[in-house]
Amino acid sequence: MVKSQLEIERSLIKTYKKRIWTKFIRAIKEYELVEKGDKIAVAISGGKDSLTLAKLFQELKKHRKLDFDLEFIAMDPGYKKEKLDQMMYNCDKLGIPVKVHKSDIFEVSERIAGENPCYMCARMRRGNLYAKAEELGCNKLALGHHFDDVIETVMLNIIFAGDFKTMMPKLKAKNFENMELIRPMYLVEEESIIRFMNSTGLVAMDCACTVTSKKSGGSKRDYVKELIKEIKKENEFAGINILRATENVNMGAILGFKDDFGKHSFLERYDD
Repeated sequence: MVKSQLEIERSLIKTYKKRIWTKFIRAIKEYELVEKGDKIAVAISGGKDSLTLAKLFQELKKHRKLDFDLEFIAMDPGYKKEKLDQMMYNCDKLGIPVKVHKSDIFEVSERIAGENPCYMCARMRRGNLYAKAEELGCNKLALGHHFDDVIETVMLNIIFAGDFKTMMPKLKAKNFENMELIRPMYLVEEESIIRFMNSTGLVAMDCACTVTSKKSGGSKRDYVKELIKEIKKENEFAGINILRATENVNMGAILGFKDDFGKHSFLERYDD
């Protein structure tokens, strides 16, 4: 049974206060994600993460004195009708006034990306959302990435790319002047989002991709997700420790690093 909008909103800031609401507020404060005068475009994909993020922002605007504006935007990249209907139904039940615009990203991604369409699709989606946010006069684009996305990205880069970097809580858009991307659920664990969404009685969309649905086999991210689960059986704090590792880099105990000027070796400073 689907709960009422009021019940869902109360649940988010009471039942899930510690697991979701408090961590959302903490990330906003700690990483300075929302400022007075902002106009924030919240990207809605129809999945559990973006729907939760949308409700969090509505509650933030309702209960906080911070002066900012919101737009809820959703791109239809070529969803099947039943998936689009599902997204619209969920947004209606949650009281999210979403603005949907069409694109041909699924079609283009399948045509040019071959066997690995997800990376290309994600890049095109983001560019499309930036453009729509800019059109609506927004200066920030909020995405529903959560804590697990962050630590999985760290592990993916270490294991498969030989690189140590993470998914940042905010960053400036390269191709859209005066636009920032923010990730306010940076500290919220995926399991909490799943429990919250299940409690609403609504069924959130999966990625609804018409391209990957034709392919079989798991992704590297799926592999890393399972790997982290196994590690947590030995150390329950492994997840937060992965995140802390990105905050506690000891520059005197690494072989090298990269910046805007290129790659540097520890030998450059060895005799200092």
